Amino acid sequence: MFALIDCNAFFVSCERVFQPHLEKKPVIVLSSNDGCAISRSCEAKALGIPMGAPFFKIRDIVEKHNVHVFSANFSLYGDISSRVMEVLKAFSPTLEVYSIDEAFLDLSMLSHNKLFAYGCHIKKIVKKWTGIPVSVGIGPTKTLAKVANSIAKKNPLGCYALLTPEKTETLLGQISLQDIWGIGSRWSKKLNALNLTTALDLAQADPRWIRKAFNIVLAKTALELKGKACLSIGETTPPKKSLISSRSFGIPLTTFEDLREAISFHASSLAHRLRIEGHKTSLLSITVRTNPFDKKGRFYSNTQLIPLSYPSQDNAILIKAAALALEKVYREHLSYKKVGVMALNLSPENQVNPSLFTEKKGQEHSLRRREILKSIDHLNYRYGKGSLIFASEGVKVSWQPKSSWKSPSFTQNWKQLPEVS
Repeated sequence: MFALIDCNAFFVSCERVFQPHLEKKPVIVLSSNDGCAISRSCEAKALGIPMGAPFFKIRDIVEKHNVHVFSANFSLYGDISSRVMEVLKAFSPTLEVYSIDEAFLDLSMLSHNKLFAYGCHIKKIVKKWTGIPVSVGIGPTKTLAKVANSIAKKNPLGCYALLTPEKTETLLGQISLQDIWGIGSRWSKKLNALNLTTALDLAQADPRWIRKAFNIVLAKTALELKGKACLSIGETTPPKKSLISSRSFGIPLTTFEDLREAISFHASSLAHRLRIEGHKTSLLSITVRTNPFDKKGRFYSNTQLIPLSYPSQDNAILIKAAALALEKVYREHLSYKKVGVMALNLSPENQVNPSLFTEKKGQEHSLRRREILKSIDHLNYRYGKGSLIFASEGVKVSWQPKSSWKSPSFTQNWKQLPEVS
């Protein structure tokens, strides 16, 4: 048996933890650069604000109904997510963090008659210890746990368990295929053309035919809907093949120097993430783009790949490579809206073999660099992100994305701790 724990309107809930006056009021959180609504409270949804709606299109609704608006505060959300996952570890020996606001638990150690009560207990404790409301879906497979979670969100108790074949069959007959985890609109259209319209239709189809007509992934989904577990904890997320750091600018950039600072910032950020996740990269891709919606300017977009001499996670090496790539794609007299750096050909840091032609002196230098980078990471962790940076990243950073309504760093900055009066 599996449980899927999903945080309700997670980004909004994080804001409410430290600002309880927002409870039962319409709240939305905007994406980077204050672009689109990426998290909505139930009250905001009731006003007709759709997911992903550009802010300029819903501004009238926001002003008319006094909707509370926040710029995304991803460092805060990441910290709260870590706390939620830490609490969930107490409920099962096996936890899989599926996303920033979702996790699977293995509940096979419990008898069926205790599962629903256990799910309600999980919901209660997570809310009590972190302030985050969650929904809990329980089922004999991960896919059915996902289905149960979608029902739990509408259940006043916030928990729902699929424990019998009869109950599961009745529910699957009411659910459209496009609402099933991993299927989406493209596959659902193809299945609909074959007279498979509900989740029950797929569960009752021959998995061998599905595998032949589609692929093994969809065949596993059909078996999971039938109640036969094909995905164990940890099987959902494949090893990462790439990492990306990319943001739109708060103001358009026109000079090479400003673009180089932005590229250096993203390359440095990428190097830090590579070290955290235990990877190295041997291939970088940098992308520059002007505003496609600017009717006055000429749209320009370009990407440049640049291989590294050997796999690396060193800020300086990635920054230098990204700057060289930028020289090849930069065009004068353009207003750039976005840049990005992507690390490709990832490999585990402990499986990278040194070059055959690397001298002993070069290996010693590499060890010293590793200690330096470790010290930089430690200082930035201790004193706050960005306390120690590479000079090429710039100091003024006027190009940073807009965040007009960003909340304080309640859990990461001593000067911004919540005050009780």
